[in-house]
Amino acid sequence: MLFMVISPIVIRLSEKAGMELFARLASYLGYTWMGIIFLFVSCSILFDLYRLLVAAGGFVLGKEVSHLSISRHSAFLIPLAIAIGIAIYGYFEALSIRTEYLTIRSPKIPSDAGRVRIAQISDVHLGLIVRENRLGNILAVVEKENPDILVSTGDLVDGQIDNLSGLAEMLQRINPRFGKYAVTGNHEFYAGLQQSLSFTHRSGFTMLRGERIDLGKVMTIVGVDDLQARSFGLYRGGDEAEVLAGIPEDRFVLLLKHRPLIDDISRGLFDLQLSGHVHRGQIFPFSILTALYYETQSGLSRLQDGSSLYVSRGSGTWGPPIRFLSPPEVTVIDLIPPDQ
Repeated sequence: MLFMVISPIVIRLSEKAGMELFARLASYLGYTWMGIIFLFVSCSILFDLYRLLVAAGGFVLGKEVSHLSISRHSAFLIPLAIAIGIAIYGYFEALSIRTEYLTIRSPKIPSDAGRVRIAQISDVHLGLIVRENRLGNILAVVEKENPDILVSTGDLVDGQIDNLSGLAEMLQRINPRFGKYAVTGNHEFYAGLQQSLSFTHRSGFTMLRGERIDLGKVMTIVGVDDLQARSFGLYRGGDEAEVLAGIPEDRFVLLLKHRPLIDDISRGLFDLQLSGHVHRGQIFPFSILTALYYETQSGLSRLQDGSSLYVSRGSGTWGPPIRFLSPPEVTVIDLIPPDQ
């Protein structure tokens, strides 16, 4: 536990001192151990509940039922073995990028525009752990789908971004015909906003911070800052509803917003909101906790007044380089006129 607690401090200090190799090694060890501890505690709770039920049952029935219980040694070793096994599996699951397809037919997409394909990446968390190999896998999926638009819905970078040499150049090779657009996530502010914005711009993205941009007659894209900006005093642009106001009703409106939270005032003012942030918990059973807070933590949700929300599970990992029952994804959304 002590190692898990102090490792983020050691990682940050060693990175600041220019000891990048040591920082990356400490990241893998420290954050992987964090994941194993979480899995171990989760499994142990189940075993302890079983032992408690057996003991309570024996007390109520007045019978000796110790033969049904599990020894203390087994109640430690079995959850530990399960946790390590899941962590090994989860490491490879985190490397396996899934492509999620979504088709939306809308009369607001002009017939002469045909199919408009959007690729969404989210929560890549480029930093000490997510580097060239994993970014290369993500971009290979994007390139294969040949999108018309590429969007990043926040947390493109992680909390430590002192040296991301070469990664912006990898992102530059994706050049969709209608461009690339991004919004801030909470980690852009943790990492240092100016550094994050500089990296995002060098990667070829247009950052939308309380702004909107018209793509000819095809659609309007709106992007808003993550709520974390307010705690740093760096929120830019008007409120979400203000940015959405005044857009003609016959235009398809795509809203980019890091957290899958719906502003009631904005309902009906956008057609599709793309979000991320939640990672679908990243490591089960943490997804049970995220489900208690976010009504939609992954997938498509149809809202009132004709709006929809799609929440990505994310393309990278935060903290432990592990995913369990929440594989990373690149989302491909096809917007199609109703007559096609």
